[in-house]
Amino acid sequence: MAKPHTPKLKFLCFGAGAIGGYIGGSLILAGHSVTFLERPEQAEALKSRGLVLQTPQGTFSIFPLQVVSSLEETITAGPYDLGILAVKSYDTQSLLETLSPYAVALPPVLSLQNGVENEMFLACVFGTDRVISGTVTTAVGKPEPGVIVVERLRGVGIADEHPLAPTLAGVMDAAGLRARLYTNGRAMKWSKMLTNLMGNATSAILDMTPAEIYADPHLTRLEVAMLREAVSVMRAMKIPVVNLPGTPVKGLIFLSSLPIWLSQPLWQQALGKGRGGKMPSFQIDLKSGRGKSEVEFLNGAVVRFGQQAGVPTPINQTLTHLLMEITRGNIRWEDFRHNPAALLKACGFHS
Repeated sequence: MAKPHTPKLKFLCFGAGAIGGYIGGSLILAGHSVTFLERPEQAEALKSRGLVLQTPQGTFSIFPLQVVSSLEETITAGPYDLGILAVKSYDTQSLLETLSPYAVALPPVLSLQNGVENEMFLACVFGTDRVISGTVTTAVGKPEPGVIVVERLRGVGIADEHPLAPTLAGVMDAAGLRARLYTNGRAMKWSKMLTNLMGNATSAILDMTPAEIYADPHLTRLEVAMLREAVSVMRAMKIPVVNLPGTPVKGLIFLSSLPIWLSQPLWQQALGKGRGGKMPSFQIDLKSGRGKSEVEFLNGAVVRFGQQAGVPTPINQTLTHLLMEITRGNIRWEDFRHNPAALLKACGFHS
């Protein structure tokens, strides 16, 4: 049940993927109303089986669920206090094309997406005053449809740049999501992106785990150089690095300033062993064969903003190009899988 000092809110959750299911399910368990908007086939499955949420506090079965499969149904089930958006960045534009005719009837939206450009796209449809920046640092998995697993509880960040933000943070914190307010939403989103960059594109291109990447000093040097480019872009734009819930981002930046021979064991501990054998999101998307990758919106964003700021980003540019060409089938994945020398050569490094 929601704590007495937090209001009961009505949420619209765009999708019930890992993050959407985790946030929406947690809010339901805390006594709030949540309606999930899903594609027809997924909507029927959710209606019939509900959600299972596995958390450090226990395993919870959430049934029945309020699920709609069309925007007409969505509007009828409203009005809502807030929308929650956690779709992949490569799905943002197509979703906005669908939502645009109904934007006036939809609530303000909290974007929990990875990347630093989604809020700009959302503002074009909803208006700047109806978009809230957010981020999720809790590691969440979806091992099978309808099952959400909290792998490592860290927290949620919310930009304190909207009148609803303090209330929303209180509600989410009371729901066990460990919410924290940030005065600088841009710093929050860019700092989260730094963590998303590490052990992602390289792991996908090579089809190697982060543990394998950071066990190799040459690949560690490549990863650190990629991170330094992103930090240089942030500095040029005067965006500070901030620590996130359960995530000491400033510590990673300090680590990147040390010589590789000194820092590699620490990288192995922080990112290699910390993630274990779990593959990162870019590799999962590549292996799925869906022909899409968020690398365009993460490493690619570093390149785009670097060009605007006059900061060279050759490693991020090469990683983006290679992964997108592999994703599109224009470069054979087999040419790079488990072949660090090929990637290092492409990036101008010597193995």
